[in-house]
Amino acid sequence: MVALPFQIKELTNSYLAVGAIGAVELIPLIIFGLYGGVLADRYDRKKLIWVSEFGSMVLTTALLINSILPQPSLLAIYVIAALFSAVDGLQRPSSNAILPRLVDHDDLPSANALMSIRWQSGVIIGPAVGGLIIASYSTSLGYVIDVLTYAISLIFLARVKNVPATEKSEKPAISALFEGVRYAFSRKDLLGTYLIDLAAMFFAMPNALFPFWADQLDAKWSLGLFYAAGTIGSVLVTLTSGWVGNYRWHGRAVIWAAIGWGAAIAISGVVHSVWVVLFFLAAAGASDMVSALFRSAIWNQTIPDELRGRLAGIEMLSYSIGPLTGQMRAAMVATATSLSISVTSGGLMCVIFVALLASFLPTFRKYDVETNEFAISEREKRKNSEN
Repeated sequence: MVALPFQIKELTNSYLAVGAIGAVELIPLIIFGLYGGVLADRYDRKKLIWVSEFGSMVLTTALLINSILPQPSLLAIYVIAALFSAVDGLQRPSSNAILPRLVDHDDLPSANALMSIRWQSGVIIGPAVGGLIIASYSTSLGYVIDVLTYAISLIFLARVKNVPATEKSEKPAISALFEGVRYAFSRKDLLGTYLIDLAAMFFAMPNALFPFWADQLDAKWSLGLFYAAGTIGSVLVTLTSGWVGNYRWHGRAVIWAAIGWGAAIAISGVVHSVWVVLFFLAAAGASDMVSALFRSAIWNQTIPDELRGRLAGIEMLSYSIGPLTGQMRAAMVATATSLSISVTSGGLMCVIFVALLASFLPTFRKYDVETNEFAISEREKRKNSEN
């Protein structure tokens, strides 16, 4: 999250070179993310997670070796980034699809919040500490620590119980993949979650600019905080998220949260104090977490388990393609204009496009977990299985 863009920035000092990470990751993520969803519905989800985590450790080791060469290869960094994206695509559908198998239907919003805290802790501590280590010492040391943490992760994952596929699961095949895609597009409420998040992330994702932003504010020491700020805001929302389980209008919550994300990003681009910038990045992260909690609730409370893996693959693409293409957009606009214009214009475009999408998606805008037919169906299935 920190080492790759920082290393490329040090090697090239180019907005476009850093933004190109998103370009090389995009196609592998689409292909392996969709197929990873098919595999998650056919094979043991815990085993798929373990194998892909091991692959990530091997790739991090390759980055470490490249970083200690007298002349680190830029091409090798891009190739490994693409492979990372492929491995991530295989893992995340299984990771996302496990939760509905572990907790009761009505507890899913709370479980999503707890899982968010787990993720956020790593995203705050990792970039904050990693940014200091990489900026003060070297990217090589950052990669060494990352390899060690992957080893620890593998040990813990080995102790997790197996989560085999359900009896209804399809064999891995293109037909099974298209069945999941057809189901997703037949549900206008699900389609709304994908489109709103895609628009928000494409127009207002400034992460590729963080290494340059810290330099521009004469605060190179703050690089890790740039990456962690959004997650700090997310944690604050998560720790106070008890109200999420009681708020039934999930579509409205996602729409207003996406608008809040764009507005906070737009403001961050026009202020010149590092601490004020970090504050608005944290506010953006808080808005994004509200959106994420309600999107996860819609997904986990309405999608049948036999389709959950494939739909998790589609969900992963919806919240991953946006940031990847958004980084490219931010880098290109910053190259053509300036960093500030890139950030602020992206935030404003986010607000405009989310508002337009909401006006064209009445089913999503009116989504009510108490009356939605798919939520009711899944709730009844859980009750019957418990009886």
